Amino acid sequence: MFKLDRFVEDCSTAQAESEGHKAVREVVARAVSDPSSVISGLGEPKRGEIQKLYHAENLTILNVLWAPKMTLMPHNHNMWAIIGVYSGREDNIFWRRVPNQNDGRIEAAGAKALCEKDVETLGKDVIHSVTNPIPRTTGAIHVYGGDFFGEHRSEWSPEFLTESPFNIEKNMRYFEEANAAVER
Repeated sequence: MFKLDRFVEDCSTAQAESEGHKAVREVVARAVSDPSSVISGLGEPKRGEIQKLYHAENLTILNVLWAPKMTLMPHNHNMWAIIGVYSGREDNIFWRRVPNQNDGRIEAAGAKALCEKDVETLGKDVIHSVTNPIPRTTGAIHVYGGDFFGEHRSEWSPEFLTESPFNIEKNMRYFEEANAAVER
């Protein structure tokens, strides 16, 4: 049975190891290997939102709920991240900076679809965008090796793929806009 307190404790202990991201990945993989247990512990994903499960200077744990058909623009984290899907699907497009561009422009560099029980590690320099391509809410546990809300990060224009500072409030509004689109 998924117990949030135990999960946070296990992630904190794992993160303190010499290769903490690898140990945290194992904790997340164990959790999402039993999706019904995670749903019993966190609730059925019903609407798009970010639920803060744990937040500290060296570790952030989120329950990210992607609304149906929702897309979040390219962004980085400047810290490692572990993503474990326990319900639905999360499609990631990975991006890289275009060499010799002064505006920080990016180009697509790969993609990965994460389905229920899948776990993916993102390095600290990864830039990605996320889409929930299915007609129901997707649930994923995201664990970050730092302060997700305090780190200076970047986002890229979905139209021009140019870099600007990450705006957390604007990105949180995307979740509400995606929910409103579903309700129409």
